[in-house]
Amino acid sequence: MAPKKVFSSYFLTEDAQKRLESLGYDLDQSSADQLPRTEFLRRVKGVHGIICDSACQVDAETLDAAGDTLQVISTHSVGYNHVDLAEAHRRGIQTGHTPDVLTDAVADLALTLILMVLRRVVEAAAVIPTGQWCNQPTWMLGRQLRGKAVGIVGLGRIGEGVAQRLRGFGVSRILYSGRRPREEAALRAGANFVSFDELVRQSDVVCICCSLNDSTYHLFTYDVFKLMKPTAVIINISRGGVIKQEDLVSALANKIIGGAGLDVMTPEPLPTDSHLLKYPNCVLLPHIGSATVEAREAMGHLCVDNLQAGLEGKPLPNPIPM
Repeated sequence: MAPKKVFSSYFLTEDAQKRLESLGYDLDQSSADQLPRTEFLRRVKGVHGIICDSACQVDAETLDAAGDTLQVISTHSVGYNHVDLAEAHRRGIQTGHTPDVLTDAVADLALTLILMVLRRVVEAAAVIPTGQWCNQPTWMLGRQLRGKAVGIVGLGRIGEGVAQRLRGFGVSRILYSGRRPREEAALRAGANFVSFDELVRQSDVVCICCSLNDSTYHLFTYDVFKLMKPTAVIINISRGGVIKQEDLVSALANKIIGGAGLDVMTPEPLPTDSHLLKYPNCVLLPHIGSATVEAREAMGHLCVDNLQAGLEGKPLPNPIPM
């Protein structure tokens, strides 16, 4: 019997990659940082399994290109808005993702961004090579996290991880919003459920931890930014599409909010002429939330687990919820 054909849009971390190669699949992997769409569609033709991440749009066109042989899509991510789940389900294709294992890494980065924005870390670091270091007592003043109210939009695994970390900083309150109260998680995290409008009005820091879906797409618009305190900062470690980016630019330009810290944006990579780059109180990171050795290795193994189960016709250990 011929080996199953698998296309992966990139190489995994060392141990997970060795394991993938040992399974005996007819494996095609891309080394391109940004795989052109036409190349992606060409290389998935006739495969039985696809490994991808959020940069690859796996839609009906992709499934048509792959054809009837495709059994499983294993995405190297927690989020899955790049996969047309309804279409995959209709065609009997299993879909898997990599939840839980990147919670600590992303929650750590959320705290990093909060502190970087509040304490103006990027602005301060940029001063040193210019020789403009100043010793005046009112120079480069930021804000402390202690005593601040922090609002978390989406108290899932990552949101709860952020809340638990915040408790050690002496924040005054942790608020959260979502589709419904999450009482057990809130009790563990010491967080209080409020409406979305209450959260944005009352918080000194707003941290976006929700998934991107139809109800959260462009959740943050200029009208929402106007509800926030003028000193408040917004942090996004979720997906870029939760924020209407041109409205964030306007809010920064008009000093409607105090700053922003983004690990995700639209599009990715961000164009070098983006207006977001104009504002020193906007800290931008290149989507490195899960970029730790520990998280990426675990994600790689979960990705292979899902792929292997799907190609063997078994239920996936980490299926994407429908």
